[in-house]
Amino acid sequence: MKVSLFATCLVDLFQGDTGKDTVEVLERLGCEIDFPEKQTCCGQPAFNSGYVTDAKESMKNMIEAFEHSEYVVTPAGSCGAMFKEYPHVFKDDPIWESRAKALADKTYEFTQFIVDVLKVENVGAKLKGRATYHTSCHMTRLLGVKDSPITLLKNVEGLEYIPLPNREDCCGFGGTFSVKMAEISEQMVDEKVNHIEEIEVDYLIGGDAGCLINIGGRSGRKGKPFKIMHIATVLNSR
Repeated sequence: MKVSLFATCLVDLFQGDTGKDTVEVLERLGCEIDFPEKQTCCGQPAFNSGYVTDAKESMKNMIEAFEHSEYVVTPAGSCGAMFKEYPHVFKDDPIWESRAKALADKTYEFTQFIVDVLKVENVGAKLKGRATYHTSCHMTRLLGVKDSPITLLKNVEGLEYIPLPNREDCCGFGGTFSVKMAEISEQMVDEKVNHIEEIEVDYLIGGDAGCLINIGGRSGRKGKPFKIMHIATVLNSR
């Protein structure tokens, strides 16, 4: 099975190991991975800020970058959800609507692809400790991926999964929201960090780099003891 990696900007710039872990897990599961070098930003920051015309140029580039891919897999639910939005953005466009839909239809978030496409629930990972999982907003509410991360974590040898209180609540990142509404964002991430601390876990695991950077930055400044990990890194632990 041939898979194209959609790495995303944040992973490329700040969490390179997440991309590596994603590739290594998928390769062990029998996938042949390629990395279309034409890929850049999916256009989400500009689109969410109202600059739709500018965002479309990035979107067209991404459609072309992955046009010949069999499957597209990303370790970021937020960016995967953006690809699913493309057909709506290009609705009634005689050139781009069908091409946008083709990309959306073959795009999967990392854990979604493992569980729903590869039909694997145990990747053979091992990690000792107590862990909880942050359900990022775009991944759960827009992309609809809720169960696959938890299914995979519950099958990691040595890992005790603890549900996170109020896990539906946003961490306060929200892309440009954390910049435009910094004071509100700070209160939201503080609440999230407090809930994580309450259940006394060793690891806070997530599937979106933006959320993990936000929670990790705040917990680090407050001196909290838990470690931040992307789920791809957990699933690549041996």
